[in-house]
Amino acid sequence: MIKETGKVISIDTDGVWVETIKQSACQSCSAQKGCGQSLIAKATGKTTAIRALADNHHLKSLKVDDQVVIGIPENVVVTGTLLTYLLPLILMVIGVLVASELSASDFFVAIGAIVGLACGGLLVRLHSYLNHTNTDVQPMVLEWSCPAPHHVNAISL
Repeated sequence: MIKETGKVISIDTDGVWVETIKQSACQSCSAQKGCGQSLIAKATGKTTAIRALADNHHLKSLKVDDQVVIGIPENVVVTGTLLTYLLPLILMVIGVLVASELSASDFFVAIGAIVGLACGGLLVRLHSYLNHTNTDVQPMVLEWSCPAPHHVNAISL
């Protein structure tokens, strides 16, 4: 299980939006200079918001600014990555092969590649839509804690 700590920024009917906290591991990661997440965070100064599902007990108790731990199984990350990147590429190659059989024109082969890539992207999007509430593939709220109350010291004159 991959776990990440974050702060609740919004609450939906069946889940919460969590703003993840940048971990110190980013500084020691070997992919730091080539990591898209690191580059975007440095350029925009923003952290990442993730939608996580919560059961009814957690959902009723959670409030904005609560600290939560969200988790997702490792196999979901691996299969999701393969689906997101490999399926469009495979369909692009199939599009090229089909177009090259139908026509020797480079223009039609390029169109076949674009159509295959677009179809792969649409299939990934459809899979994402169909599984947006599937608890087996969505991040889940594992633990939560209320933020510490802020104490205001009164100054007497």
